Amino acid sequence: MGDPFIGSEAVRAARLTPYALRSRYRAVLPDVYLAAGTGITAVTRAKSAWLWTHRGGVMAGRSAAALHGARWVNARRPAEVYWDNRHAPRGVRAWSDRVADDEIEIVKGIAVTTPARTALDIACRYPEDEAVVAIDALARATRLKVADVELLAQRHKGRRGIRRARATLDLVDPGAESPQETRVRLLLIRNGFPRPETQIAVYDGGGGLVAELDMGWRDVMVAVDYEGDHHRRTRQQFNKGIRRHDAVTELGWDDIRVTSADTDGGVIARVAAAWERRA
Repeated sequence: MGDPFIGSEAVRAARLTPYALRSRYRAVLPDVYLAAGTGITAVTRAKSAWLWTHRGGVMAGRSAAALHGARWVNARRPAEVYWDNRHAPRGVRAWSDRVADDEIEIVKGIAVTTPARTALDIACRYPEDEAVVAIDALARATRLKVADVELLAQRHKGRRGIRRARATLDLVDPGAESPQETRVRLLLIRNGFPRPETQIAVYDGGGGLVAELDMGWRDVMVAVDYEGDHHRRTRQQFNKGIRRHDAVTELGWDDIRVTSADTDGGVIARVAAAWERRA
């Protein structure tokens, strides 16, 4: 039993004795158990919350995003579910808004809001930066189109937070491959730079792919690449990053490499200097 399960059901079906349930499993929610020592992921937390509703709820928000395959969902945050019981236990956030039948689908046997409804909920309920990061990841996992979410927003035009949601949706870009890339892109936009294109393919003179730049502007040939820790984890990855940078630079690009050690002001100053050189 690697997945969460309802303890009372397991005992009634004689799959476990009450003693085995208490000694070998731990309760993650009332009457919902997980094998002792098993780590809790965002997907596990979502499945547990759905079982807590006795399979009657509809998983939503970050829980729905995780079940749809979105990455970087924080497993420590509460599960989110549409369910009428407002007295949710710790680790579950129950919502009671109306959800239409065509805004629900079944994922691995679990009722989940569709990607479009999931994105709308996130845009309405989360702070803007957090929402854009989450929807970027959801769109990358599901091929969600922002236009579909905007159509759904028309259906829910009187909903609380819908004006904020429209501003959030305008910033979504599924080209982001990490939360850090999304945050750098938002930083650039908010400091007056034109919206950068993401995942720019760069080819050499023979038509061979040299690199995919995280974001940038083709007209001025300025790129911004976020170098996460995984790029420096091994000597091979480190050297590959250097060769990639050298190759795109030789093709005329000004490639600005950003890491977690860079301050916002430092990033903006470096990008502004690159634009000045190109101008």
